[in-house]
Amino acid sequence: MLFEKFAKQAIASGRFAPLDQTYVMNKVRALVGDADVDDDQRPVVDQLVDLAVQRKKIDDGPTAREILSDQLYDLLTPTPAAVNAMFWNKYVESPQTATNWFYQLCTTNNYVKASAIKRNIEFTKRVQDGNQLEITINLSKPEKDPKAIAAAAHAKGKKYPQCALCMENEGYLGRLDHAARSNHRIIRMMIGGKQWGFQYSPYAYFNEHCIFLDAKHEPMKINQQTLINLVEIEKQLPHYFVGSNADLPIVGGSMLAHEHYQGGKHVFPMMKAKLRQSISFTDYPDVTAGIVDWPMSDLRLISNNELALINLGTHIINSWDHYSDDQLQIKADDGATRHHTVTPIMHRNGDQFVLDLVLRDNNTSDQYPLGIFHPHEELWHIKKENIGLIEVMGRAILPSRLKDELAEVKKFWLGQDNQIADSHLPWAKAVQARREITAANVDEVLQEEVAQVFSDVLADAGVFKNDDAGNAGWQRFIDQL
Repeated sequence: MLFEKFAKQAIASGRFAPLDQTYVMNKVRALVGDADVDDDQRPVVDQLVDLAVQRKKIDDGPTAREILSDQLYDLLTPTPAAVNAMFWNKYVESPQTATNWFYQLCTTNNYVKASAIKRNIEFTKRVQDGNQLEITINLSKPEKDPKAIAAAAHAKGKKYPQCALCMENEGYLGRLDHAARSNHRIIRMMIGGKQWGFQYSPYAYFNEHCIFLDAKHEPMKINQQTLINLVEIEKQLPHYFVGSNADLPIVGGSMLAHEHYQGGKHVFPMMKAKLRQSISFTDYPDVTAGIVDWPMSDLRLISNNELALINLGTHIINSWDHYSDDQLQIKADDGATRHHTVTPIMHRNGDQFVLDLVLRDNNTSDQYPLGIFHPHEELWHIKKENIGLIEVMGRAILPSRLKDELAEVKKFWLGQDNQIADSHLPWAKAVQARREITAANVDEVLQEEVAQVFSDVLADAGVFKNDDAGNAGWQRFIDQL
């Protein structure tokens, strides 16, 4: 029956031995109630959660269901110590063997929500500048539980865990205002002489989307140590890229309070972009450098001399930190408030380290209150949120609202009854005026035009535009380097 089937899965996972079968079955009974049925072919855990609702062991709400589901999957997962031992044993064979095993574990135990991720809409299109951009409409993350929203509004005092990235999330039961993490596992590793953690992202935005997190809850910072850390990660996991969100609001990510990086097994559009201008640094003959042909402002450094790469990268970061150009509204600081940082991204090409340093500026103005180098208002109908690490590299993470809204745009273009949003109307009319749109090509047109908007979003976020004024600005910055 269902309990016995679950117990056998738990034993097969390595968490328990055959002698533990009755023990595991009783653990499950305590969580879901005594009735033991097996009436369909759905995953065992889903059936057990439904049983718990029927037996009134839990409320029939998304938070309660998630907490119980993760408790059950925890019983199908080896302990953190066992997971770490297995990972590093497999690492001896090869880094990729170790990550393959760990990723499979995290999908099998439903920490990585593979079935939810499959709901995302994804496509790749070439835009006017010749680059191919990746577009995703994120449908995987569940809607907020209304009870959770209310609980968060009334929460007071210091929280445990401090944030969603802290080590103490490993095995945490969860609550209305904090995600369940009973089945969460973190690999411990040394980076920059400190303990860090390596885990996968539950709602991955690309293949094997992972997170590297400082064991201590400390704010994000971009400096020489960042580059040292990225090199050390690449030496340990050379088949993954790794990068950091910027460490300032507007141009940074959503987790500025906890030092962390993102990585994974994915080749992003920016990584494929070529250099459009080479730069020679006399003091660093071992480093190939240049400006990348990309909508955002990216300096690329390539070398198998990691020390030279780190030192030149640090020089660029420190120079940009204090660099201003009034002609282009680029301003380094307002007294005590700095406005400049970089988004650093690293990957390997054989024995060479490839470091992209994307220059960021978070200044605002009366004309651009959300950011001068942020998506401008005419693009907000598609993308209004901050441009973080993943999008810098050419993969758009667009809001779920667009699934239904863009369906109405297609109806508008085809002359059908529609409820097109006012925010999309000027764009839809402009596209319609310059393109012949039919039922046969409407999907293709929509994808191409959304990709072009995303390209324009990235261009807005670039500090040196791809025009004469921007090229002159690039040259001024390079000259002072």
